[in-house]
Amino acid sequence: MNHLVRFAAVASVALLVSTAAQAQDCQVSITEPFDLTETDIASIYDCIGDKMVEGYSKGGDMVAKNYRNWTVTGTRHGVAGAHGNRLLLTYANDIAAEQYLKFAEEGVVMPAGSRLAKESIKINKKKIAAVVGPLFLMTKLEAGAAPETADWLYGGIQPNGKPMKFKQGFCHDCHMSWEEQDFLAYPLEEVRVGN
Repeated sequence: MNHLVRFAAVASVALLVSTAAQAQDCQVSITEPFDLTETDIASIYDCIGDKMVEGYSKGGDMVAKNYRNWTVTGTRHGVAGAHGNRLLLTYANDIAAEQYLKFAEEGVVMPAGSRLAKESIKINKKKIAAVVGPLFLMTKLEAGAAPETADWLYGGIQPNGKPMKFKQGFCHDCHMSWEEQDFLAYPLEEVRVGN
C-alpha cells in the first residue's frame, strides 16, 4: 500500500511539472512567423505577455522589472527578420523616447542614458508553440565610453532572468547597417506608434 501512495505522489508531481512546462508555451497553428496575422500575434501576446515580465524579472534586474512602464514604440509585436525571426516589441525609456519615436533615417544622435528594451517571442516549430524569447537591451553611454560600439552597450536577459553572454561586436556588427540612425533599427512601419 505504501508503494502505491508513493507512486501516486510521484505521478502527481510529474503531471504538475509537465503541466507547468506546457503553461509556459502558447500553442500556435502557424509556425512561420512571417505568415502570422495581426490577430494571430494578438492571441499569442494575450497568452504569453504576462509570462514575459515574470520570466525576465526572476534574476532581479530592475530594467526587466520596469521596462513596461517605458514608452512602447509599436502598436504590437512585429517580425522584421532580425533577432532570429522573433516577434519583437521595443520600449524606450524617458531619455530615449522623444528622439527614437521620430524614426528618423539620418542624423540621429541618441542622448546618453537612452535605454531600449526589446521583448521577443519565438515560434518553436518543434513544439508548435510560441515561447518567451530574450529581452534585448541597448544603453547609450557617455561619449567616448565605448568607441568600438559607438558608445552603445548591448545586453540581454534570458527568459529565465539570467543575463545573456555574448561579445559586444556580435550585436554591433549587425547594427552597423543603421549607422545614420545612430545604429538603431526601428519597428516595421506598419506597427510604429504614430503611423
